[in-house]
Amino acid sequence: MAQTLESVPTDAADLAGQAAFDRVIAADSRIEPRDWMPEAYRKTLVRQISQHAHSEIIGMQPEANWISRAPSLKRKAILMAKVQDEAGHGLYLYSAAETLGTPRQKMTEDLIAGKARYSSIFNYPTLSWADVGAIGWLVDGAAICNQVPLCRASYGPYGRAMVRVCKEESFHQRQGFEILLELANGTPAQKQMAQHAVNRWYAPSLMMFGPPDDDSPNSIQSMAWNIKRFSNDELRQRFVGMMVEQVEVLGLTLPDDQIRFNDETNKWEHGPLDWDEFKEVLAGRGPCNSQRLERRREAHEDGAWVREAAAAYAARKHAEQEGVA
Repeated sequence: MAQTLESVPTDAADLAGQAAFDRVIAADSRIEPRDWMPEAYRKTLVRQISQHAHSEIIGMQPEANWISRAPSLKRKAILMAKVQDEAGHGLYLYSAAETLGTPRQKMTEDLIAGKARYSSIFNYPTLSWADVGAIGWLVDGAAICNQVPLCRASYGPYGRAMVRVCKEESFHQRQGFEILLELANGTPAQKQMAQHAVNRWYAPSLMMFGPPDDDSPNSIQSMAWNIKRFSNDELRQRFVGMMVEQVEVLGLTLPDDQIRFNDETNKWEHGPLDWDEFKEVLAGRGPCNSQRLERRREAHEDGAWVREAAAAYAARKHAEQEGVA
């Protein structure tokens, strides 16, 4: 993507910084927080990392909805641990975004004000226990497919955060697969419940990778900067190939009668997706958009006393240290 006249460095320091930045990217190395970076690169990272963090935090809601209704104490404990993991992922990512100069408070305010986006997948309801399995298998599976390449992202704090996130997501995906496998091998009603969940979550999971490449202007630049490694369509195609093999083990089917293996490209291809639905959900008109943001606002307001107490404690400890010094 060509730079605009306004973004082209003009003074000697910026020219040197741009040259150093270009060398790092060309060498497939990493940019660190104190390194010079183009403002557009910084803004792209803040947008992507903060959206990722928001998705982790909002994504706690659909599954937390089933903690009290999990079918056994074991399932309850596992699901609680998973939801806690998602909170930790949000923490890692907000911390990474803060190294770019954007305070976490600003990112949180943008989210609860409806100014920031998060993954559209979390605006769908969890209607049955099988949905928890489908989220683990499909949603977390898509997340792994998308996020493993981000471990090599050109921005150091982001890439390092993703290493730990991906390790934990792999357990989440296995948990979801195991839930569906047990249901699929249970009673006919349980198998039907599992199939219905897969039917509802399949298409939204494919749309998690973002719009088609022809309608994704940010992807080209992100790939040029080595933030992303593969295009949306490449990742989506790879994910479908993974699911085709795994769904056979489950004994279920994918709700796409146009999936086929292309002998010429040696890749799996999927049928058309409803991108109008995707745009509607992104625009805030999905099944649970308003509910998700309302719950997040309530949690933020209810937690105000904790933040105030933590700030007061930190101020007191600082004052005590200053007094000793």
